[in-house]
Amino acid sequence: MISLILAAGYATRLYPLTLNKAKPLLPVAGRPVIEHIIERIEEIEEINEILVVTNEKFYKQFEGWRKRVATKKPVKILNDRSLSETDRLGAIGDMDFAIKEEKIAEDLLVIAGDNLFELGLREFVDFAKHRAPASSIGLYNLQDKEAVKRYSQVRLDEDDRIIEFEEKPQNPTSTLVAKCVYFFPAAGLNLISEYLVSGSPTDAPGHYIGWLCRRDVVYGFTFCGRWYDIGNYEIYKKADEDFASK
Repeated sequence: MISLILAAGYATRLYPLTLNKAKPLLPVAGRPVIEHIIERIEEIEEINEILVVTNEKFYKQFEGWRKRVATKKPVKILNDRSLSETDRLGAIGDMDFAIKEEKIAEDLLVIAGDNLFELGLREFVDFAKHRAPASSIGLYNLQDKEAVKRYSQVRLDEDDRIIEFEEKPQNPTSTLVAKCVYFFPAAGLNLISEYLVSGSPTDAPGHYIGWLCRRDVVYGFTFCGRWYDIGNYEIYKKADEDFASK
């Protein structure tokens, strides 16, 4: 199994913090965000390599970080060669790029480089492996319908199969949202290219998950504990304070 961390965004909503520093390298509780993510990934015995896909602007930063940090599993930095917000590949494009660049032919665990969470990754992988060859995604219960409007709303049936997936709903009917933690079995990796060929949006990964739910079986696993999707300065500061106090 391979794990892929998506870290090729330009994080313009966090300017000036991210003007010259990649968002996953911002410190939270004294360590870069990406190190918190890798700590969780390293709990998964089956993962034999961690790939980090970034862009031309931040590639050297990530390479410098990789040389300084000690990890239990090998980490490889990929450069998608984009230079700015205008020519970026988008999260879905980056997944496709990494799969082709590394010729990935095994199960893939994808995590966004700005997702901070504590618990449940081991349980999620076990859940997903038992439901393969279907894909599985991570969910979180916000307990607040108003907050759901900023995310992808999800509804499950009694077997944890996703029966509704809606990007940024105007009138939420559920408090469950998708987080960018995905398990894609090897047999279904080609579907990402198929999605892109259709001319669909390449940026927000929720677009691909919604497309996948409409054509295939996808399961959802609800994580517990703290979760932060670091999309703006306020959430970043809250995550930093919260993780520093634990």
